[in-house]
Amino acid sequence: MTALPTVRLAPGGHKRAELGSPWIYSNEIRMDKAAKDLAPGSLVRLEAASGKKLGVATFNPHTLVAARLLDRDPERPIDAGFFAEKFAASLALRQRFYPEPFYRLVHAEADGLPGLVVDRFGDVLAVQLNTAGMNAREDDILAALDTVLKPRAVMLRNDSTARKTEGLAAETRVALGALDGPVEIAENGARFLADPLTGQKTGWFYDQRENRRFVASLASGASVLDLYCFGGGFAVTAALRGARTVAAIDRSDGALDLARRAAELNGVASICRFERAEAFAYLEASARTGARFDVVIADPPAFVKSRKDLGPGLKGYRKLARLAASVTAPKGLLFLASCSHNVGVSDFAEAVGRGLVDAGRSSRILLSSGAAPDHPVHPALPESAYLKAQTLALD
Repeated sequence: MTALPTVRLAPGGHKRAELGSPWIYSNEIRMDKAAKDLAPGSLVRLEAASGKKLGVATFNPHTLVAARLLDRDPERPIDAGFFAEKFAASLALRQRFYPEPFYRLVHAEADGLPGLVVDRFGDVLAVQLNTAGMNAREDDILAALDTVLKPRAVMLRNDSTARKTEGLAAETRVALGALDGPVEIAENGARFLADPLTGQKTGWFYDQRENRRFVASLASGASVLDLYCFGGGFAVTAALRGARTVAAIDRSDGALDLARRAAELNGVASICRFERAEAFAYLEASARTGARFDVVIADPPAFVKSRKDLGPGLKGYRKLARLAASVTAPKGLLFLASCSHNVGVSDFAEAVGRGLVDAGRSSRILLSSGAAPDHPVHPALPESAYLKAQTLALD
């Protein structure tokens, strides 16, 4: 590997790195002219102020998280071989708990690859290069994926908001092979259609897999309302597990079309009703008409996309809890989730609790949960535990 530039940390700036964090903030770095002049995405060797070597990292002098450690060995080559080794390790781990090839293969920092996300849909992969460092390694990443998995197609979903922070343009393109529409996947014994081309994020939300299974296990004989239904993950799984009726709501025509097709694939189209509507308006109208459901599911998109949105976002979760509780039948079940990484577990729990009080409903928490195991959490980055969910029994 060509000799890499060295970036030295400010005095004391090494402490979090030595405790295991892969992130180095800009105020922890001696940001001299040489560091400022490095191109975003450059590979660098990191050193403490004492000269102690900390490892090899990607570097962006223009972002708050300026350096992201890839390996604690400062001499480790970061090439296609490095990525192939990481992908093989991630693959082996996923295969231990998911026998079918449908899962998140790479979950960024938790899999030792900060800024990189790879979702697997059989022989099709959806990839997000969310940092300048990963964007600059695109060729090596694609070569390594081809070595490890031999995919039929690789879709680059480089349209996340994180890329703007990194100074990168948004783009969506097929980087390898060809893809002309949705692909079929299997989850919890059901079949669904994921759309890596035009669907939200990478085309499917594998993170809710275990929560879908748990909620569906409680839906036998029940009337179910699934808000923000996306591709039908909660709705169709509940129908397959014996729900009496399922009303699935989303404001995206594309998502509703995939959800309807999933219901047909699984033979539950007669049980499921899909409707285009905005969730809050639907709940308010349902409450006015006296509609009640035995199981209510609300898995919304992020209400808090940055710290400045925290106050309004928590009010949104409180309102959602109040409205959802208002249409939950006596002795019914309510599932609420937040995928906002800026919202802490206690903040979310408090917002939900206040919403239930506002609705005049008492409850018990049956399960507090997070993401499925193919979305591991980095032990030194609590931010990576982004998904929070509560399943509640209402009185």
